[in-house]
Amino acid sequence: MSTPTRRMPRWWPGRRRRETEEAMTLLDHLHELRRRLAWALVAIAVGTLLGFVWYENSILGVPSLGSLLIQPYCSLPPTARAGLNGTDCRLLATGPFDQFLLRVKVAATAGVVLSAPGWLGQLWAFVTPGLRRSEKRGAVAFIGTASLLFAGGAVLAYLVVAQALSFLLMIGNSVQTTALRGDEYYSLVLSLMVVFGVGFLTPLVVVMLNRVGVVSYAKLASWRRVIIFSAFLFAGIATPGGDPISMAVLGVALCVLLELAIQVCRLHDRRRARRDPGWEDLDDDSASPLPDADPDPLSKGV
Repeated sequence: MSTPTRRMPRWWPGRRRRETEEAMTLLDHLHELRRRLAWALVAIAVGTLLGFVWYENSILGVPSLGSLLIQPYCSLPPTARAGLNGTDCRLLATGPFDQFLLRVKVAATAGVVLSAPGWLGQLWAFVTPGLRRSEKRGAVAFIGTASLLFAGGAVLAYLVVAQALSFLLMIGNSVQTTALRGDEYYSLVLSLMVVFGVGFLTPLVVVMLNRVGVVSYAKLASWRRVIIFSAFLFAGIATPGGDPISMAVLGVALCVLLELAIQVCRLHDRRRARRDPGWEDLDDDSASPLPDADPDPLSKGV
């Protein structure tokens, strides 16, 4: 006699959500995606408005966004930058709309970064119902690690900008002085931060490919020279400034992070080898070997 399925009471918190997930059609999923995207855009709009205000105003004791971004340029000697006087540190605008458009551009970039918890939360809320509990934990770890790596790369790029500009603007300052336009300077700074942040995500991709069994530590170790060459090749192509300082810093940082990722893969493969008896390498049509066992004690007496 089969046991009847136990129904949860109506007041149970998970019942409505489970019934909703089971009954959702493709059209319902599209409506849910539209709703999540709408809230994500609202979060980005709020972050952009905050960035627009923060551009020229200090908030909660934090210096204005414009002064933070221009600080690497202002750290250069006065002879390396063109100004109205020896102590002036302002960028050049050549059109009536340049200042407004530049402020909107920087505010939009800051809005995407500041609102990341909001739109990532909406993305997480849309994806979560289709994941198992273990997959949810892995996704949380992946998103958290990716956020930290991207932020670390952006901070390193911010620190490197001053050295890169020092090389680019002082290599011939005895002959000429560079008057940087605002859009050129901010495009350089923001592009360099994005390139460093995206590059810092590469080791995480390597670890995830190892977790799902695409690449092993043995293959990664044999590819170490190719990986080092690829890291410096990516740094040479992707860095927008074209200066050797940012290329070298990004290449060395990627080599260090990729080596750490390879060692993480080594520990993971070693742990997997202890748990795996070696049957995963067998062909699908082959029978798994039987473990060695002593004969039946009763048969010994026969």
